Amino acid sequence: MGPGRIKEQDMLKELGPGFRLTLIFTVLTGLLYPAVMTGVSELVFPKQANGSLVTVGGKVVGSSLIGQPFAKAEYFHPRPSAAGSGYDATASSGSNLGPTSAKLLHGTTKMDDKNNEIVDFDGIGLRIVHYCIDNDIPYQSSIPIDQFKDSHGDLDEVKLIKAFNDDKSPLAFTPKTPIPQDAVTASASGLDPHISPTNADLQAGRVAKARGISADQVKQLIPQFTDRADLGFLGEPRVNVLMLNVALDQHFPASK
Repeated sequence: MGPGRIKEQDMLKELGPGFRLTLIFTVLTGLLYPAVMTGVSELVFPKQANGSLVTVGGKVVGSSLIGQPFAKAEYFHPRPSAAGSGYDATASSGSNLGPTSAKLLHGTTKMDDKNNEIVDFDGIGLRIVHYCIDNDIPYQSSIPIDQFKDSHGDLDEVKLIKAFNDDKSPLAFTPKTPIPQDAVTASASGLDPHISPTNADLQAGRVAKARGISADQVKQLIPQFTDRADLGFLGEPRVNVLMLNVALDQHFPASK
């Protein structure tokens, strides 16, 4: 047997244990461990293991862990989202804009394919205007808001953003009631399913009016879907928007 043949056999002896260990750990960590963890999770935490899905009338309407874009007046609205086009679980992200960003504060516009000026990014200023008007929160404005409404009485968002960005005399819009931060800023993930109790309380009047019930009836539901701080001190109390809206439909269905 020549020297070359001996070296080849020595090399195979060295590689053999490596291949066997790779195969063993692939089976252990890639197959057995995930299978065991999945089985334990299904047994101990079946709801969480399957995505904390919420079912109404046999139909899945969402997950209690992921926000979704409720927009109708009869529902509580979630916090803004920068995930994709909004609440896109495949594009979880924040806006990555800093607190002094003019874009974040005042918004921006752009031209579409038909050369029409449209909203590019709404901005906190525009969100505050909508929040106040939608929820009947008193405010002061340096320019009458009616000047920013179209022939249908809807807010012209492009005009508002341009007014906020006016270098000479920018629009000053000040709510007379403090607006919760979560009402006008997105979460880091863009998928936060919760709002603050204060945010929920401020929306209760609008929801009640849209459903033809009293604000007290709506507010009685809020504590039932308010999660307290984890372990009593981690985080803040928070209201699950989806669960609260599902309860609203069950207890006080909106008239068709």
